[in-house]
Amino acid sequence: MGISKKKRIVIAAAVLVVGGGLAYWLTRTQPPSNVLTIYGDVDIRQVQSAFNDSGRILDLTVEEGATVKKGDLLAELDPARFMDTVARDQGQLASQQQILRRLLAGSRPEEIAEARAQATAAQATLANARATWRRQRELVAEQFVSRQSLDDAAAALKTARANLDHARQALILAIKGPREEDIAAARGRLQADQASLAFARRELADTRLYAPADAVVQDRILEPGDMTTPATPVFTLAIDDPVWVRAYLPERALGRVRTGMKAWIMSDSFPGQRFPGWIGFISPTAEFTPKSVETPELRTELVYRVRVYACNPGHRLRLGMPVTVDIPLGGHSQTRLSAHPCG
Repeated sequence: MGISKKKRIVIAAAVLVVGGGLAYWLTRTQPPSNVLTIYGDVDIRQVQSAFNDSGRILDLTVEEGATVKKGDLLAELDPARFMDTVARDQGQLASQQQILRRLLAGSRPEEIAEARAQATAAQATLANARATWRRQRELVAEQFVSRQSLDDAAAALKTARANLDHARQALILAIKGPREEDIAAARGRLQADQASLAFARRELADTRLYAPADAVVQDRILEPGDMTTPATPVFTLAIDDPVWVRAYLPERALGRVRTGMKAWIMSDSFPGQRFPGWIGFISPTAEFTPKSVETPELRTELVYRVRVYACNPGHRLRLGMPVTVDIPLGGHSQTRLSAHPCG
């Protein structure tokens, strides 16, 4: 029995409706051919912020969850012993500066005059000793005095000659002034003292811990009164602007995506909103699709790890948030962004 004309019309209409619905579903769920869609999770960078020196924590100025700017004060160590070291090195430096100044100034006129007077006195003493020795020699020849008197006069004459030589050398040294080697040694010591003072001041400055970047305080690990070392973090800071999405690029799409290309990031937490981003890194080596994020059929496919960065001024994109990334492949999407697009 044949199908009536009316039934045929109804069947045709149903086919059209179902076909149209299927076509609509396919076009609605399938992205355009010029858009690559990948999936991943939001990740952030973390900084373990610690002091450069050991000491006892005096104060912490921020709490967990606080937003800090680069250069904000986070914590302080007790500065007492560092201040004492600075004072000691300042005294040593001042003393060495005076020593070098004295060497550079050379001998004072009074010191030269004193050396000349001593040389003159030594010369007079020598003349007197020579005359005494001559008299004693004549007396011994006439046997008026013993031979011992002549020996004593000879010894005194020898001593007077030595004293005159010493006084003359002292006068020469006073006129010439300090040796260049002594001045160079004093300069070297002064430089060492300057470096020591600069290091002490640096250690004193390091008793204050500052934020290395704009961030959010994620963990406050230590408290005032705790002892800390450079190996012990005081805070964990989360740098969440920009954030980046850890995703995987299929091998077949590798030739169509380059670093610097624009992208759009979408999250179920913010339906209907898109966050602008850009391709920041594509791994140079292939790997298998992570087993935790793909079906068994896709686990054997080669993929390339990719980072998609996004500015996050409102801190809405958070660590671990699953997101969808659309990468436009045509038009002006491949224009590189500035070096600091979030600045």
